[in-house]
Amino acid sequence: MSRNTQTVETYLDGFRKNDHAQILSCLTDDIEWTVFGAFHLKGKQAYDAAIEGPGFLEVVRMVEQGDTVMAELVGSVRRDTGEEMRMSMAEVFVMRDGKIAERRAWVIELKENDHR
Repeated sequence: MSRNTQTVETYLDGFRKNDHAQILSCLTDDIEWTVFGAFHLKGKQAYDAAIEGPGFLEVVRMVEQGDTVMAELVGSVRRDTGEEMRMSMAEVFVMRDGKIAERRAWVIELKENDHR
């Protein structure tokens, strides 16, 4: 496994455990995070503030080319109301020196009858 892919795996594991220190250790100081249709933020402090509670994330597939790692993920998180939101995600991680410099995400909420 390459250094970049290992960093992304460590990052995702941090999200599963809601381990802010582990997540932040995988990021550059000038990290940019975009969830298309939802938000865009810059910097570790803003990133840390946006991290919510633990969730389930499963890697369906991950590919790497050059300084970019792309992942297809399925997962779930608890909403503030207590109900579970299931989702499918496409994630692009742009890497710099073995750390995530930019994360771009497309998230689609799965409905009850969706197969994943």
